Amino acid sequence: MSTQAIRLLGYYHVQGEIVCETGLHIGGGNDIIEIGGLDNPVIRHPVTRLPYIPGSSLKGKMRSLLEMFTGAVNAKGNVHSAEDCGGSMTCPICRIFGVSGSEGSSFGPGRLIIRDACLADTEQGGLVREVKYENMINRIKGTAEHPRQMERVPAGTKFSFAMSYRVFSVPGDGDDADGGEVDMKLFDRVLDCLKLLENDTLGGSGSRGYGQVSFQDVHYTDLEGEKHMVDIQARRPVAEIADR
Repeated sequence: MSTQAIRLLGYYHVQGEIVCETGLHIGGGNDIIEIGGLDNPVIRHPVTRLPYIPGSSLKGKMRSLLEMFTGAVNAKGNVHSAEDCGGSMTCPICRIFGVSGSEGSSFGPGRLIIRDACLADTEQGGLVREVKYENMINRIKGTAEHPRQMERVPAGTKFSFAMSYRVFSVPGDGDDADGGEVDMKLFDRVLDCLKLLENDTLGGSGSRGYGQVSFQDVHYTDLEGEKHMVDIQARRPVAEIADR
C-alpha cells in the first residue's frame, strides 16, 4: 500500500479552557541553584516566565488514559505499540496519537496536534503560583522528615488550550480510499480523552490532591467550518468509554 495515496482532507479545530480545580504541578527543572530557591519549580515559558501546560504533557496523559481504558496496556505494564494491534487501520491509539518512525504505518502520521496551553487571564494580574510545603512522615517515630517546597499553579487558574485533528483519506481495500470516514469517526475518542482526564489528574503528585482539572467552553469546528459546542461533563460515563 503506497503512502503517496494518502490525502489530507482538512482539520477539526478544538478550543476551550483548562481550569485548575486543585493546585497543578508540571515540573520544569531547576537550572540555577539559588539560596532560598524552590526545590521543585513549575515549568515556565522561557520568554514570559509565566507557567504553561506543555502540549506534550496533555498528549502523553490523554494517550496513557486511552490505552488503559481500552485495555491496550499488557500485564507487564508495557504501553501500546503498532505491533500489538498488527498495524490495524482502525486502531484508535495508533491512528490518533501516531506511531514511531521505526514502526511505520499504512495510515500516515498521527492525527492529533496539541498546542501548548498558555494562561488565559494574564492581563488580570492574578496569582499565578503558590508554594506548598511538604514533608515525609516517619510513621514509626511520628516525626517529619525530608522537607521540600513544591511550586504549584493555584486552584482557579485557567489556561487556553487548542488542538488540531487531521483528517486523511487513506487507501482502503483495493483502490478505494476511506474518504476520511475512519478519522472522522475516531475524533469522538479525542473528546473521550478529555472526559477521562477530568476524572484523573494532570501533572505530578496526583494521588496527593494535585492536578485535578476541568474543561470549560469547549467547542470545535468540523471540515465544513461548522462550530459545535461540547459539554465534557455531560458526556457518557467513563465506564462506557472502555466498552466502545
